[in-house]
Amino acid sequence: MGLSRKRQRELKRLKRSAEQLWDEQRDAIEHATEVLRDARRQAANYAREEVGPRVRDAYEDRVRPVVRAGERAGRTAASWGRDRLDDVVPTITGALGSALAMLEAAKDPRVRDVVRRVSRAGERAGVVTMPRKAAGPGRYILLGLGVVAAAGIAYAAWQTLRADDDLWIEDIDEIGAADVDTADDES
Repeated sequence: MGLSRKRQRELKRLKRSAEQLWDEQRDAIEHATEVLRDARRQAANYAREEVGPRVRDAYEDRVRPVVRAGERAGRTAASWGRDRLDDVVPTITGALGSALAMLEAAKDPRVRDVVRRVSRAGERAGVVTMPRKAAGPGRYILLGLGVVAAAGIAYAAWQTLRADDDLWIEDIDEIGAADVDTADDES
């Protein structure tokens, strides 16, 4: 079952039209590529000659002074934080040291003997009722350790969060004026 001559001619015409359209599309794409290449070159030139200097000037005039002021404020805050950390760290280490000393003391057989005698004396006097399963002095040592640790943390938090008059940061205008003075000194 073959195609009629009329159908074959129509298919040949259609094929030629499709090839012609394809050639036209290829030319249009090549032309668009050239236009885009020129546009990219012009945009790069414009950015280099017009946009770049404007951005640089805006940065120098508006952003840089604010960044310097923020940098100075950040340094002041970091210094304050470092000073407060210097206040807090000795307190926490002291509390931990006391707790560790209590643990070491609890290991000493003489201390254990004293705690045992006091517990028995308190039980005889009716002041302390000891359960028959003696857990040992570890429970009281841990309780003391918890109290010392909580006190140390509370003291450190109080030292960190208390209000001092010297903690206030200078106004932005004063910082900006200081930046202008230091910039004049540097030149």
